[in-house]
Amino acid sequence: MDDAARDPIPFRPFSPGTQPPYDAPAYLSTRARHPARPLVTAPHTVTETTGPCFTPSRFPALADISATDGRAAQGERIIVNGRVLDEDGRPVPHTMLEIWQANAAGRYAHLVDQHNAPLDPHFRGVGRVFSDEQGNWRIVTIKPGAYPWRNHANAWRPNHIHFSLFGQGFAQRLVTQMYFPGDPLLPLDPIFNSIPDAAARDRLISSFDLETTQPEYALGYRFDIVLRGRGATPFEDGEHR
Repeated sequence: MDDAARDPIPFRPFSPGTQPPYDAPAYLSTRARHPARPLVTAPHTVTETTGPCFTPSRFPALADISATDGRAAQGERIIVNGRVLDEDGRPVPHTMLEIWQANAAGRYAHLVDQHNAPLDPHFRGVGRVFSDEQGNWRIVTIKPGAYPWRNHANAWRPNHIHFSLFGQGFAQRLVTQMYFPGDPLLPLDPIFNSIPDAAARDRLISSFDLETTQPEYALGYRFDIVLRGRGATPFEDGEHR
């Protein structure tokens, strides 16, 4: 084994304020699930920085979730694309991205969600894609609706899509949320605002992309994802890092 394999280059640390704290007082559920004791730092080795990788042969892609069994889901069809990048801005190919989201009425296709909004039999709300050699990825979906939650009085979550993805190993996993530009609920949302740094919060907001938009079919949005380093996409508050 060469020196590089025995002593891999560590990931650059996150800049202060760019990631949400484990305990965010305004986000009430973090009180019960944040660590009660100091975290133990595990040094990065080859095991953490390389493999195993997920492949389409074992995890088939589902890149268009705007319809089920040939029946279009209700709501506004959208296209979301972007790139997966490492801490130096280089593309991270063959990355598995999993998404889940509410339907156009703001309800998840999950037994736990009992929000008084209609389910859509033609929208399952889950998908999976892989980045190509240049880190590019693309999904077709329905714009999710806002929904109420019981964090505080008259609380509503902004429109958002959840992402879970891996880089070149398990230590490069990221769980995050993508928001939409101009959403009036963003300034009121304690999950979004648990990230102290304004520039880091803005990295969670997609941008309207006319080049992705297809005439008479769907509007397009762009959301680039950086796995590590000082410019990393913020983690979803309350998730394991």
